[in-house]
Amino acid sequence: MLKIDYTNVMAELIGEKDGILFQEFEEYKFIVEEIHEKIQRERENSFYFTQLPYQDTKEIKAIAKEIRENFDYFVVIGIGGSALGNQMLQEAINGFNYNNFEFPKFYIMDNVDPEKFGNILDLIDVKKTMFNVITKSGSTVETMANFAIIYTTLKELLGENYKNHFIFTTDPEKGFLRKFGQKEGIKTLDIPPQVGGRFSVLTAVGLLSAAVCNIDIDSLLEGAKSADKICSENSNVLENPAYLIGLIHYIVSQKKGKSISVMMPYFERLSSFVDWYRQLWAESLGKEGFGQTPLKAIGSIDQHSQIQLFREGPKDKIITFIKVENSLRDFKIPSDIPDDISYLSGYTLKEILDIELLGTRAALTKSKVPNLTITIDELNPYNLGMLIYIYELATGFTGYLYKINPFDQPAVEEGKNFAYGLMGRKGYEDKLKEFENLDKEKYTLKVE
Repeated sequence: MLKIDYTNVMAELIGEKDGILFQEFEEYKFIVEEIHEKIQRERENSFYFTQLPYQDTKEIKAIAKEIRENFDYFVVIGIGGSALGNQMLQEAINGFNYNNFEFPKFYIMDNVDPEKFGNILDLIDVKKTMFNVITKSGSTVETMANFAIIYTTLKELLGENYKNHFIFTTDPEKGFLRKFGQKEGIKTLDIPPQVGGRFSVLTAVGLLSAAVCNIDIDSLLEGAKSADKICSENSNVLENPAYLIGLIHYIVSQKKGKSISVMMPYFERLSSFVDWYRQLWAESLGKEGFGQTPLKAIGSIDQHSQIQLFREGPKDKIITFIKVENSLRDFKIPSDIPDDISYLSGYTLKEILDIELLGTRAALTKSKVPNLTITIDELNPYNLGMLIYIYELATGFTGYLYKINPFDQPAVEEGKNFAYGLMGRKGYEDKLKEFENLDKEKYTLKVE
């Protein structure tokens, strides 16, 4: 079950300056219908992620079973869309203590920070580890750098048997990783060519690591399928959860000056969901002067840090609360406590967490900060699949409202090209020259 309460974004609660009138929804009726029809036409192309809930998972589950039976550690080597979704699924469903009690233990090598890389090596036995190298292009610098070290390490330890410790997830036809995998006989899974990295969590990119860690990937896809059926059959914004989220954010961004989108779950297992959302929203919509800056907050922790700013700082934010009705565990505060804190007696920690959400929401509404609340009854694979799908579709839909391409990332590619030039990659000599004209250390302050 998923519910969206958008009461506190409406003008009748917070005024027309910051809130939305129902007639503003109506103004976009025909534009939304046109976008809806366009999305339906593009389900096999740009919006191919809408097809992912209907895929056959037999191969992924069979590979995952074999990995669980033969390896003590499973390490994803990837970054961005090839890592954030994996982390999100793992923390949301298995929580934070999985590696303390379960096998195979799960880690992600994403950054090229040498200390982080080394810390993971300290925790695993590479001879008992399966490494899943994920990159659609097959040339992502950070991924290839980490892969190169693991590759040489395994070859030195195991000789030609090294290849039994790798599985590649990449483009089905092109790129270094595909060619190398074919040459060496390394098992390789496909990333559909039409699906970009940040939309790929429901492909083999995210599903393999989830299945290895005993997450029910069929239930995950069933949730996404339910969301797809609702969203594909209805162009009415007030009945389509993805369009509702997208249009609300578009209107407050374009008409109300809300340039920051804060996501604030009151359930820490959704912390990495926000990290995943930040890439999805920022990289898809931050183009041509459009988009919102996605900001992470965690309830109730950030009530004691960021809420001061949200209430009395610049009125440039919309807040999305996420509430989970039922937690797996809870603890009741006893009655035999000091009188000064006796008001806590009888409450559980989950009840206090929910009360803190209500109080924070009321305070923000009082300050005329638009906020909506997404509620799910429990954090399980089905509901998470719904949530993932709705936000992916909301992102693509909102991109079309802005009249931009939500599926490319040209500004990201520019930074990569400069990096290639700096590393001496063939064909990027001009980028090195351009970099040298841009990066000049002229004004500095040194403190010793």
